[in-house]
Amino acid sequence: MELSEKDWREKLTSEQYRVLREKGTERPGRSPFLLNEEKGIYQCAGCGNDLFSSDTKFDSGCGWPSFYETINSNAVVHTRDTAHGMIRTEITCAKCDGHLGHVFPDGPEPTGNRFCMNGVSLEFKKA
Repeated sequence: MELSEKDWREKLTSEQYRVLREKGTERPGRSPFLLNEEKGIYQCAGCGNDLFSSDTKFDSGCGWPSFYETINSNAVVHTRDTAHGMIRTEITCAKCDGHLGHVFPDGPEPTGNRFCMNGVSLEFKKA
């Protein structure tokens, strides 16, 4: 999905734009999705791409919504991120390239992954 920066600014809230388009990070503990226990699908707030099932969401204690697996292997793109003096794996939406968060190898079974996502980058579609 390709939009001009002007179109992105019109489509997204200022906080969504800062995180999705400028690779920002929302403050921990701020997302309404952090405590959401409803069944459904988490989608990209930029383009509506299906990203995570609520069945893979868990409480990681990190302050951001966390998932142990994407809805399918083509939903996101993994990129090496060396910003801020750290080596991490950035997760972006495969459809619109929006910044979602990072993945870490300290999650629960069966994958051992913790997809630590900015809640402002997500929308929730109730089952």
